[in-house]
Amino acid sequence: MKKQGSTSILLFLLAGILLNACSIRTDLFEKNVAIPNHAWSKDFKPEITVNVEDTVSRYHIYVVIRHTDAYKFKNLWVSTTIQNPKGETSSHPLDLQLATDDKGWLGSGMDDIFEQRVRITPGEQPVPLQAGTYKFTLQQIMREDPLENVMNAGIRLEKAK
Repeated sequence: MKKQGSTSILLFLLAGILLNACSIRTDLFEKNVAIPNHAWSKDFKPEITVNVEDTVSRYHIYVVIRHTDAYKFKNLWVSTTIQNPKGETSSHPLDLQLATDDKGWLGSGMDDIFEQRVRITPGEQPVPLQAGTYKFTLQQIMREDPLENVMNAGIRLEKAK
C-alpha cells in the first residue's frame, strides 16, 4: 500500500511539472499552415492573423518553412503581404535561402524533414507594431507550380529581448 501511495504522489508531481512546462509564452507567436499534399500551388495562399496588444515591445518577424529532403532547390521565393490594423498593406518578395553548397540544409532537421525560420524584419532590427490585428499572407512565387515537397508555411513573431 505504501508503495502505491508514493507512486501516486510521484505521478501527480510529474503531471504538475509537465503542465507547467507547457505554459503559454506571451513573448512568442507562431502559426504554421499545412500545404495540401506537400505541393504548394501558387493559388494556395495561407493567411495568418496575429493580434498584437503589446505596443511597447519590438518584434522580430520570421517566415517559417518546413520541407522534406526531396525539395530540389536551395531557396524559396515567397511573396509576403502584411496588412496592419489600419488596413494598410505592403507586399515583399523574399528570397529565402534554405541550403548552401557548404552546409547543405540550413534549418533544423530530423530524418528527412527540415524546418527553417528566416527573419524578414527589415534591416534585421526588431520593429514596433501597432495594437490590433495583423494579417500575413504567404504565396510561393517560384517558377515551378505546384512546388513539391513543401510541408508547411507560417509566421513567427518574437519579442526582442
